[in-house]
Amino acid sequence: MELEYTHQILERANLPHRVIPDRSDPEGIEGEYPENLIQGKHHLLLSKNRGHFFKPCPGTREYRCCDYQVLNIGMGCPMDCVYCILQAYLNKPWLTFFVNSSDLLGEMNAAFRAEPDRFFRIGTGEFTDSMALDRITCLSPQLVEFMADKSQAVLELKTKSAVIENLRDLKHNGRIILAWSLNSTSVMQKEEIRTATLEERLAAAAQCAQWGYKLAFHFDPIIDHPGWENGYEETITRLYQLVPAEQIVWISLGALRYLPALKTIGTERFPHSRIFYQEFIEGLDNKKRYFRPRRVALYTHIYSLLKKYAAPQTCIYFCMESDEIWREVMGFTPEEKGGIPLMLDRTVNG
Repeated sequence: MELEYTHQILERANLPHRVIPDRSDPEGIEGEYPENLIQGKHHLLLSKNRGHFFKPCPGTREYRCCDYQVLNIGMGCPMDCVYCILQAYLNKPWLTFFVNSSDLLGEMNAAFRAEPDRFFRIGTGEFTDSMALDRITCLSPQLVEFMADKSQAVLELKTKSAVIENLRDLKHNGRIILAWSLNSTSVMQKEEIRTATLEERLAAAAQCAQWGYKLAFHFDPIIDHPGWENGYEETITRLYQLVPAEQIVWISLGALRYLPALKTIGTERFPHSRIFYQEFIEGLDNKKRYFRPRRVALYTHIYSLLKKYAAPQTCIYFCMESDEIWREVMGFTPEEKGGIPLMLDRTVNG
């Protein structure tokens, strides 16, 4: 099964390839990590995943988490965002895609059977982009077909690409949510290298809405930069001009936060970027964050813009923030609404 799928991917890619010994690294990538990341992104390793595909999102106890379940389809991303946490989290420069998709689906089936009364919100965009390689992997039709009759779960496919062709004419039965990361236009142009433009992302989202898919958007990381107020207003205004508000199930907000090691990597790889040269404080999760008053200012502006346009049923929530921030910006804490998981589950379960 894995060998057949591998041959299909190689045929679609139509690129030079070689078979390497089991548990060996790809050849032809010179230099040391992370200096060789750009070169590494031109190499795709097709392999079996010997670990778990399905696990809880690695949130922290110190901040409010949404109880998300991660489906790991691969490692690394062909895009190159200055702030990408994968630069500090991974230690190999190449892209990896796991070809034993039957094991992946089997693991999800086992999880659903083990907890038949639980509702699962699942996403594939934790360690890679969900759709960027889909033209050659064609994984999305497998996932959509599998999820179509799973009433106890939804699967979110999160991307910064506009690769949606394989989603056309699929019977998804509302179990798939297409999600896009968005930012101010300036950040998208300067800090998100080789990603789709704002217009391309929103056009793709609008097309998916026409195909009946539910949508989600993630303003994460929100970045403090010159002109940020107008930049985020421009993005949000354009979002609601092109995308039907009633099909957006949730929107997340999260200010820039990063492992200390990322600053060294990011400033060396992207010397023209200034996003790491601001005032930060170490949070309870040991990540660098903007000072609380600055986060509140960023959130308050963006939240007010979203509330101006959002449909009543859309859940706007913070990713990894404290109750104090929730209260100050939104006027309530998650527990007053039943908790973040229930807030999100209501949007897809009615």
